[in-house]
Amino acid sequence: MDKPWIKTYPEGVPHDVNPSEYNSLTQLLEESFRKNASRPFSVCMERWMTYGQLDSLSAALGAWLQAQGLEPGARVAIMLPNIPQFAVTMSAILRAGYTCVNVNPLYTPRELEHQLRDSGATTIVILENFAKTLEEVIDRTPVKNVVMASMGDLLGFVFGTWITFAVRHLAKMVPAYKLPLTDGRKVTPFNRAIADGSSMTLKSVSQTLDSIAFLQYTGGTTGLSKGAVLTHRNIVAAILQAEAWFTPALKKIGDPSKTNSIAALPLYHIFALTLCLLAIRWGSHLTLVPNPRDFGKFIEVLKKRPFHLFPAVNTLFNALMQHPQFKSIDFSQLCLSQAGGMAASEGTARQWQQLTGCPMVEGWGMSETCAIGTNNIVTSREFTGTIGLPLPGIDIAIKDDDGKSLGIGESGEICIRGPNVMRGYYNQPAENEKAFTSDGFMRTGDIGIMDRQGYTKIVDRKKDMILVSGFNVFPNELENVISLCPGVVECAAIGIPDEKQGEAIKVFVVKSEPTLSEDDVAKYCRQNLTGYKVPKYIEFRDDLPKTNVGKILRRELRAGK
Repeated sequence: MDKPWIKTYPEGVPHDVNPSEYNSLTQLLEESFRKNASRPFSVCMERWMTYGQLDSLSAALGAWLQAQGLEPGARVAIMLPNIPQFAVTMSAILRAGYTCVNVNPLYTPRELEHQLRDSGATTIVILENFAKTLEEVIDRTPVKNVVMASMGDLLGFVFGTWITFAVRHLAKMVPAYKLPLTDGRKVTPFNRAIADGSSMTLKSVSQTLDSIAFLQYTGGTTGLSKGAVLTHRNIVAAILQAEAWFTPALKKIGDPSKTNSIAALPLYHIFALTLCLLAIRWGSHLTLVPNPRDFGKFIEVLKKRPFHLFPAVNTLFNALMQHPQFKSIDFSQLCLSQAGGMAASEGTARQWQQLTGCPMVEGWGMSETCAIGTNNIVTSREFTGTIGLPLPGIDIAIKDDDGKSLGIGESGEICIRGPNVMRGYYNQPAENEKAFTSDGFMRTGDIGIMDRQGYTKIVDRKKDMILVSGFNVFPNELENVISLCPGVVECAAIGIPDEKQGEAIKVFVVKSEPTLSEDDVAKYCRQNLTGYKVPKYIEFRDDLPKTNVGKILRRELRAGK
C-alpha cells in the first residue's frame, strides 16, 4: 500500500511504533510509577499528588477490589469527573486485572442503565453527586459493589473535609439518594476501600497485550451507545504513537517530564484519557479541572503556573476567548494547542493564534481508535484545514461503499487500520461485520479526501450530508466558512425539507456582535459560497446544543430543540 504521508513526516518522527516493548498497559503504568515516584502527577484545587502516591493508593484500591472476589477481567465502571480519584481508580482496576468501563457522569438514568447492563459491570466507583442517578437504575443492572467517592476524598483531611461539606451543604450538589442493599449489594466509601486495601497485598495477575483494558462507549448521539473493545495493545500503541508525534512540540521546555498538561476535557472521554496516559508515560503532570464550564475559575487555574499542553475542542477554545479575563492569561510557555473531538474552524484557529501566539493543531480520531488517527504536524505555524497525516503505524485509505480504495483527490469514506484500532464492539457481531472491510480497515463514517502529501480533509459524515437540488452540501464546509464571518462565534448547519429543492440549508448562528443581522450573514455567504450552498434560513441563538464533550448536536437542531 502506498503511504504518501511518510514523505511528509517531520525529521525524527518514527514511521512505526512497537507496543510489544511492554507485556501490558499495566507494565507501562507501574514502570512510570517507580521511575517517577517523587515527581508530581497531578494538581487539583492546589492539592498535589505524586506518582508515588498514585502508586500506593491504586495498589491499595486494587487489592481491595481483588478481595471482593471479582472474576478475572471483570468490568468495573468509573463514573467520576476530573478529580484525583479518577487516575487512582483507573490504575487500580488495570493493576488488579480488570476492565475499565468509563461512564459519563452526566448520563441520564436511561443512558446509565444501558451502559451498565451492556457492559456487565458488577462494580462501580462513583462520585456521590451522581448517586441519585444510580439509585434509579441499580436494581436493573448487574452492579453489586458500589464504591462511593466524595469530592474531597484525596484533597487532604482538613481541606478535603471542607470541600466535601461545601459541595454537599453549601452548593447542594449532592441530591438525596438511598441505594438499595438487596441481593447482597454493598456500598463502601472510597477512602474506606483505600484504608482497608492498604493492609492487603495487590496480587500479580496474568495479563497480555491482547487482554481487554477498556470498554470505551461511543458517544451514542444516534441510538444506543456501543462499547469499543480496547485491548492493552491498543492503548499502549496509542500512547507510543502520541509520544512520537507530540514530543517535537516540547523542544521549548526540553524535558517532556516537565510538561504541565491542562486536563479540562473529561477524562472519561477517549481524547483526554489518552493524553492522561501519555502524561504518565512522560512522567509529567496534569492540572485537573473538575468544572471547565466555570470559566472564571478555570481562567484563575490557568493563571496559577505555566502550562505547556492544552487539549480542547473547538467550542472550548471559543468559549474561553469570549471571557473578559482571557487576556490576563500568560500563554508564553504554551507549546501545543491540540484541537480534537470535533472539527476545528478556521475562524476560531485564527483568533486563537492571534490572542495566544500558539497555533491550534487539529487532529482526528475516535473512541474506536483510542483517540489516535491523524494529526497535523505539531510544529506547524499554519492552520491547514485538514485533519493532518496518519500517525506512526497507521494506514488510512479512502474507500467507496464496496470497500474499493480510491485514488488521491477522490472523495470517499475514511477507513483506518493500525495497532491502536479496536478489536470490535462488545457483544455486537452484526455491527462488527459492518464496521470492517475485507482487508482489515475499520470504516469510520467520515467522508474525506487525501492529497498527494498524505493530508486528509474531512468533507463530513455520511448522515449529515445535505442534498440541495441534487447537489451534495456538507455542513462542515459551511460552518468553517461562516465561522470566519465577522461577529460570528460559532454556527451549525442542517438540512430541512424543502418542496422545491428537496432540502434547504438552515444555519444557526451564535454572534458576538449584537448588531450582526441575518442580511450580514447572508451577504457574507453569497460572497464566499457557491449559490446552492448559501443558506436559505438563518437563525440566531444564544447557544447551540452540545454533548458534554462539546460536539454540536445537529440532530437536536433538526428536531427543533
